[in-house]
Amino acid sequence: MIDKQIILEVLSKEELKKLIGDSIKEAMDFKESLKDLKDELLTREEACKFLKINSSTLWHWTKKGKIISYGIASRKYYKKNELLDTLVESKY
Repeated sequence: MIDKQIILEVLSKEELKKLIGDSIKEAMDFKESLKDLKDELLTREEACKFLKINSSTLWHWTKKGKIISYGIASRKYYKKNELLDTLVESKY
C-alpha cells in the first residue's frame, strides 16, 4: 500500500486557510447546485412536511404503491416531482 503524505510546511497559515475555505466553498456550491435538480430528493421528514401528512400515512402510501420511495441503505428518499405528479384533482 502506498502512503500518501501532505506536507504543510510549505504553506503559510493564510494559504492553508484560503485553501480550506476555497474547498468548503466549492463543496457548498456543489451542494446548492444539487438542490436545483429537477428530481429533488426529499427525506421522509421532508416528504411528510411537503405533503402535510404524518409518517404513518407516508409509510402506508408507499407500501400500497401510491408513491415511490428510493432507498440507500436504510434511508428512504422521495422525488419531489413524483410526489407532485401523484397528487390528483379533488372532485369536491
